[in-house]
Formats: sequence, structure tokens, C-alpha cells
Amino acid sequence: MSANGSLRQHPSRHPHCDLPGDPSLILTTNVDLGDDKLAIMKELSSLVAKVTGKPESYVGECGCTVCITDNASMLFGGSCLYSLGGIDRANNGKVQAGVTDVFEKRGLGIAQDRIYINFFDMPRECVGWNRATFAG
Repeated sequence: MSANGSLRQHPSRHPHCDLPGDPSLILTTNVDLGDDKLAIMKELSSLVAKVTGKPESYVGECGCTVCITDNASMLFGGSCLYSLGGIDRANNGKVQAGVTDVFEKRGLGIAQDRIYINFFDMPRECVGWNRATFAG
């Protein structure tokens, strides 16, 4: 937090998600998801919980841990996954494939070579919650 009490954002964080949970999936696309947006968010929440081995209640508890901005003006799409642990080669590949599968299944017209995801394994001492960090 800054001196005036406002939250500082991670420089690469999406501006619409100020309160990341553990894990957090932040997705931006130029495609209008329309009425499918909530269903996609729920499906991605389940996917991330399953792959990272964390309870889905962790993924969805702050209402912003699966954050989708659709119909965005952009040159190239991107997504970010933040987590305390659970970020590794095997899990990252599963999340990448799962996100691609969700979009292909819904026929959104997003080519798999247009989906980039950044994975961030956050050190426990760098994430605060409930008056402390997760490191104690």
C-alpha cells in the first residue's frame, strides 16, 4: 500500500484486478465473449484449481481471481496466472492447453497461436493477506 492507503499495482498486473487471490488468472482478449463470459470464468476457475491442486474456494473467493476483460482494444492478447506455488513446467502446460481448449470448444475464433499466458510464481513473503504475509 502507498502512504495514502491505496493499493499499488504490480507493474504487469491488469488494471481491473486490484485484489489478486491465490491463484489468480487475469485474461484479456479482443473477442466479445457475450453471454458466455460467466460460464467461461467458472470453467477457467475449475481448471486452475484442478491443475494447481488448490481448492476452488481459493480461486473464486475475492471475485477477482478469475478476471476477464473481453472486447478489449489490443494488438495481441495476453493472460497472466499468479500463484503461491503450483507454477511449474507441467502445470503451466496444462493451464495453457486448458485455456486454449475452453476457447476452441466455445468457437470463439481465437487461434491457439494467438494465446499467450504469463505465469508468475509469487514468493510467499511477497503476498500479504489478513495482516501478514503468507510467509508468516
